[in-house]
Amino acid sequence: MRYGAIKKRDIANGIGVRVVLFVSGCTHHCKGCFQPETWDFQYGQDYTAETENEILEALRPDFIDGLTLLGGEPFEPQNQAELVKLLRRVRRELPQKTVWAFSGYTYEELTGESRARCPVTDEMLSLVDVLVDGEFVEEKRNISLQFRGSENQRLIDVPKTRESGEIVWWQAPSAQKA
Repeated sequence: MRYGAIKKRDIANGIGVRVVLFVSGCTHHCKGCFQPETWDFQYGQDYTAETENEILEALRPDFIDGLTLLGGEPFEPQNQAELVKLLRRVRRELPQKTVWAFSGYTYEELTGESRARCPVTDEMLSLVDVLVDGEFVEEKRNISLQFRGSENQRLIDVPKTRESGEIVWWQAPSAQKA
């Protein structure tokens, strides 16, 4: 697997301050994609054990809320095997951190029959808290949406969805009262 970038303090791709990994490779090729260079599976740098360690160290400070996976496409089968290893380690070493993943695949595609399915897809989904799903659709672009670019995309609470068997939209935590 290859990756385009690691952002160690990001506030745009999930709740709170996050570490963001931009993986390489995407077969969706959405019109209007904000990072078409990441479509190429050879873009960027090799993902290595040192890369994984760097991500885990960046996640350790208390002010970091969690990890976000972006792309490219994290759920391309070519990326899932490495990412599931990373997510297992995050869950083992930093269970208090949340995991967000952005995917052009819908939840239904990831759990049903699609080109995204591979032997670790179910496990990878089980390690994700919030899935922002669906391809970016330029004609449905809406810059006022929270954490998504087009109106067809959903913010899915993955644990609640898996528990209920129906799509449960993620709800932002309520503002704490003083």
